[in-house]
Amino acid sequence: MSPASGAKATSVSLNASVRSPEVAIVGAGVTGLSVALHLAERGVAPVRVFEREGVGAGASGVQPGGVRLQWGTELNCRMALEASAFWREAEERLEPRLPFGWRSCGYLWLAHSAPVLERLGAGVALQNRLGIPSRLVSAEEAAGLVPGLSVDSLAGAAWCGEDGYFDRPQGVVEAFGEAALRAGVEIEHREVLSVAPGGVAFAGGERLAAAHVVVAAGVATPALLAPLGVEVPIVAEDRFMLYSEPIRERLLEPLVVSAERHFAAKQLGNGRVLASDISARRQPVGGDPAKGEPRWRAHVREVIRELLPQLEYVEFPVLAPGTYDVTPDHQAILGAVPGPDGLWIAAGFSGHGFMMSPVVGRSLAAAIAGDPPGDYLRAFSLERFARGELIPEPAIV
Repeated sequence: MSPASGAKATSVSLNASVRSPEVAIVGAGVTGLSVALHLAERGVAPVRVFEREGVGAGASGVQPGGVRLQWGTELNCRMALEASAFWREAEERLEPRLPFGWRSCGYLWLAHSAPVLERLGAGVALQNRLGIPSRLVSAEEAAGLVPGLSVDSLAGAAWCGEDGYFDRPQGVVEAFGEAALRAGVEIEHREVLSVAPGGVAFAGGERLAAAHVVVAAGVATPALLAPLGVEVPIVAEDRFMLYSEPIRERLLEPLVVSAERHFAAKQLGNGRVLASDISARRQPVGGDPAKGEPRWRAHVREVIRELLPQLEYVEFPVLAPGTYDVTPDHQAILGAVPGPDGLWIAAGFSGHGFMMSPVVGRSLAAAIAGDPPGDYLRAFSLERFARGELIPEPAIV
């Protein structure tokens, strides 16, 4: 859910009831829609989803569609493995109007220094223990995986050939919405100004009671919960994607990530090259990210010259700004909000909400339906910050 420009969440009494749903979900991004679909599949009804602008209008609508198994924490590796089972059957299950365009191109994580190579090696050992077929490769092997890659600055890399991406990630989000509608979920374009255990309040003053309220509103989540005295440690960070025009020649097949150079790039199925400056840049919600465009373009161009000279003459006329909802440990906040029953949160994904959305939806729907909270909800609860039990995730793009 995109935050309302200039709007402030206000605390109100939520006693009125008009077509009261069993569950009201704030945010029609991929997370909120996945929760809605899984609730409907469990027979929970009615379920209503509210979004100020439309399906996938927030962060879910501006993201590269990556799905990977290479993570640095056991919980994320396990979630990724579970999600991969869903993604393998996603078209059959969601019945999209057009194919999603899955490309199992592989992810290559570069290391330019011994400490980073050691960290990647620890990640590979963890992944292999859990059944993920990743491996460390030498600089020379990396050059074989990515033709044209300059290896002068490389100490090595980590590789998993099962990682990939969807060419049409927005189509995936829309398909989640359409599947939820077919299952009986209602999706409404309405701005939610405040939430509370027991319901939501809209712009214009109308209030709606609900047995359960799920806040899946990305960077807008803290403002919605603050009037209840609930502090949610989520901040907005800019991320930017540069797109070329379609290029007939395949210049870059695997996805290449260099955390040390704050850079990632891949070539989409339609021939467009996508290159990103993945430096973390925090800004107030509602700021103007385009002010830094020359700096981001210069950075991307500099790293291309160093690592991928085959892209040196590729032009990137399109800048697509996006936003990460980031927590202190770069992990999601999932589960019940402390206090009265019936208020839930699913936000703070730090850029991996899309790929984990099937597992998040299933896990949260199960808890709302009355099952005991599973491992993910217990580990990623909001209360972990007060307890000092953070779970830092090092593999963030």
